[in-house]
Amino acid sequence: MAPLIALPALIAPAANDPVTPAAPAGQLITAAVIGIAVIVVLITWVKLHPFLSLTIGALLTGVLAGMSVSGAVTSFTNGFGSTMGGVGILIALGAIYGKLLADSGGADRIVDTLVDRASARALPWIMGLIGAIIGLPMFFEVGLVLLVPVIILVARRSGQPLMKIVIPTLAGLSAMHGLVPPHPGPLAAISALGANLGITLAFGVIVAIPAIIVTGPLFAPLAARWVDVPVPDLFTADEAERSARRRPTFAATLTSILLPVVLMLQKAVADIVAPDSQAAWKVIIDFLGTPVIALLLAVLAGFFILGRGAGFDRTRVNAIVGDSLGPIAGILLIVGAGGGFKQVLIDTGIGGVIADAVAGSSVSVLVLAWSVAALIRVATGSATVATITAAGILQPLTTTLDQPMIALLVLAIGSGSLFLSHVNDAGFWLIKEYFGLSIPQTLKSWTVLECLISVTGLAGVLVLGLFV
Repeated sequence: MAPLIALPALIAPAANDPVTPAAPAGQLITAAVIGIAVIVVLITWVKLHPFLSLTIGALLTGVLAGMSVSGAVTSFTNGFGSTMGGVGILIALGAIYGKLLADSGGADRIVDTLVDRASARALPWIMGLIGAIIGLPMFFEVGLVLLVPVIILVARRSGQPLMKIVIPTLAGLSAMHGLVPPHPGPLAAISALGANLGITLAFGVIVAIPAIIVTGPLFAPLAARWVDVPVPDLFTADEAERSARRRPTFAATLTSILLPVVLMLQKAVADIVAPDSQAAWKVIIDFLGTPVIALLLAVLAGFFILGRGAGFDRTRVNAIVGDSLGPIAGILLIVGAGGGFKQVLIDTGIGGVIADAVAGSSVSVLVLAWSVAALIRVATGSATVATITAAGILQPLTTTLDQPMIALLVLAIGSGSLFLSHVNDAGFWLIKEYFGLSIPQTLKSWTVLECLISVTGLAGVLVLGLFV
């Protein structure tokens, strides 16, 4: 099956080219363990920014594994640059679109239209759907900030317990963040492992849907009994302003959101149906379904569909573009540094040693991928760091896997990266403060939710693995 997109290679040699180990296997494993431990300590104890922590850990790993200092620097910078070329553009386009969707009121239109048509029993299910739809094009933090007023206003207006509204919405946002591109973690793993983006996107949606159902509407009543808190006394004056704002229509907004998804999925289908076709229709679909083109078209369409729908002039649209790029600088640097660290692991031959060890064991590669990502997530508190580090460690395993299985490997890593959010995770504190929870209440609601999404996601991946 042809890859969905020829992203710039994220490794110096081809995936099937052997890498000569820089040192004996024992030294390589020790270097990898020390490097990862240093990254964890710097992020969790020293509180150093993950970009600097990953950079220091990568260079230290290279040197301890037998590379020269200049060789380690070259390997790291090559990985950083190729990652930014393949993933950075997509993250930037996604950020622009997310900001445009929020500022135009398009996201509000989606939310209000669905909520107004929901009964009290259906409301948690609708909120899970809203979280998933808004979470599809947006980063988790952006979607959370956008939906906090909505969650509070809906809970107040409906009279439902706060957690019955909060939990399904967060389930939709978090599942999309960990499992579905164009979020940074899945994109980085797709690039690092050479996965087919269309297949991964399709599988990610298939896995995310039951995960959202189980951890959202089904878990919400239990969470409401565990965490019985009042609706925060916030946004009391927002409802009238929100209803009076000029916004794009529901149909136009939904079309804008789904445009890049449809373009990428139809390319994946075309690759399955006619992988070697040179017909004009296939060339056009291949071009339009390339992720950079699909997201660029979504942004350009958003200028007209969302911008004009909200009454924005050209100056306002340009301001939105500029405002959207600043907040993602840190994310881009973290993802780039993760790509650099991954490249060091590959160039030293550490990845090959780990792959050989795994090949001789009876552990499922999907369970292993989930476990590695979960351990790094618990230690560092960052889903993105967990995803890109685990992808780097497991990259050599892809030489023996076909494209559907590589896509499942990405999703296993993504599921593990969501496991056990606690006090070292910025998202933990955002949830706590926004909804007025204590630390024990946050653990019983948000932390349990993340664990359920992670485990349910792994279960979905393993079930899909039986059929591919």
